[in-house]
Amino acid sequence: MRTILVLMDTLRKDYLSAYNPTTNVQTPNLDAFAKDSLTFDNHYIGSTPCMPARRDLMTGRLNFLERSWGPIEPFDITLPKVLAEQSVFSHLTTDHTHYFRLGGEGYINQFDTWDFQRGQEGDPWHSIMRDPEWMPEQYHGRLRKQYQANRELWCDDEDAYPTPRTFASACDWLTTNKGEQDFFLQVEVFDPHEPFDVPKKYMDLYQKDYAGPFFETPVYGKVDVPEEAEEYVRNRYSALVTMTDVHFGRLIDKLKALDMYEDTQIIVTSDHGYFLGDRELFGKNYMHNFNELAAIPLFVKHPQRKKAGKRTSELTQNIDVMPTVLDTFGIAVPAEVQGVSWQPIFEEEPRNKPFALYGAHGITVNITDGKYTYFRSPNEQNQPLFEYAGIPTTIRHYLGEADPASIQTGRFLTRTDYPVFKVPIKRAAILDGLPDVSEYTKDSLLFDLEQDPYQQSPIHNAELEEKYKTFLKEQLVILEAPKEQLERLSLNN
Repeated sequence: MRTILVLMDTLRKDYLSAYNPTTNVQTPNLDAFAKDSLTFDNHYIGSTPCMPARRDLMTGRLNFLERSWGPIEPFDITLPKVLAEQSVFSHLTTDHTHYFRLGGEGYINQFDTWDFQRGQEGDPWHSIMRDPEWMPEQYHGRLRKQYQANRELWCDDEDAYPTPRTFASACDWLTTNKGEQDFFLQVEVFDPHEPFDVPKKYMDLYQKDYAGPFFETPVYGKVDVPEEAEEYVRNRYSALVTMTDVHFGRLIDKLKALDMYEDTQIIVTSDHGYFLGDRELFGKNYMHNFNELAAIPLFVKHPQRKKAGKRTSELTQNIDVMPTVLDTFGIAVPAEVQGVSWQPIFEEEPRNKPFALYGAHGITVNITDGKYTYFRSPNEQNQPLFEYAGIPTTIRHYLGEADPASIQTGRFLTRTDYPVFKVPIKRAAILDGLPDVSEYTKDSLLFDLEQDPYQQSPIHNAELEEKYKTFLKEQLVILEAPKEQLERLSLNN
């Protein structure tokens, strides 16, 4: 048995024709793959953004209820390690530089082997003390000097970009291991995450005549650029989706050439979406998790082609990946896993997944049953709030470093006897560097997804809201959320 997980960061489902027939974005390889796969119409994130989403994938548990961005913990039971115990080999090939930054410890070490393609985002790779060859004087949004330095190493050479190199690395690994069984391969590309850097030939498919300032990385918050720049950055994202699709197609072609495509389970998904001017916003994390962020693509090609070309409305999310893969290999799912295998969907068997819970630590907590979605806002003080960590790192810094005397240590997590730090948090770690953005999540919202799939008109129905508040409270207890979450979300009554 072979399983391949392809993870494309920040891939919005509404940019794919498999989900949105009116899109102008060209993704012929994903379109063809969807015809061989079961397409999931109600697939959701769990924890957001990048590293919380990966801990979800790796452990089958929701990271965001306990902590923000952070490493694999010493007490985590991970998918690759469980596979290794049953002699299933695992390999990761990626260009995701967050694995190698503070707050990304331990992920790659779960795999038997791994390969890293350098250069994405602010990866400290091309070591030059001079200014990069090209630093535009005028630009919108953000400009990373280190990334401008890195791009000197590929310029407009498409195959030298990190995403093509990552897919090429996966193809090389498959060639080396042609015909092997019992492996799990994770192919993970940072694109189409910002910066939306893409060779000119792809940009020309969408726009040739932009004459404004350089723009490929929006600043998170209200759209603050001219309309033509907003349209341009959307086109850059579209172009990057197309380039990613092209190189995904090369991976599929390699599998077919090696006669390894038909009997391999292939899973294609993302970690979260992104606001590209939608609701007059750029970015992610600080606003409610509307479906532009939370509803993500999922295509699964069954090794026996079951349900090829079909769709399912079954509710799934990324914590379901771990139990699904273990189920595929016939391996028992650890008791602490919160996800639910979707393999029964292929067999027309019952599956107990009534709700998906999702969010970012210290912001809102959201619940959906596929019919309604409910965004629960915190109380006005957003307190009490703690992070629980055996390794107290988060994105680019350490938890509690401003007030270490306030940190407690103890056995606070029910699933492990491992002592952890309990760190009081005044503001969600993922909001570091942003101004006060609490206005974007100050109100709890309820949407009818059948009548209002684009979540434009919150409904005001006290009885229905009370019903979903009860569901949310019950799920928080089932999912072993720290008790103070109920108080923070005003759910104790």
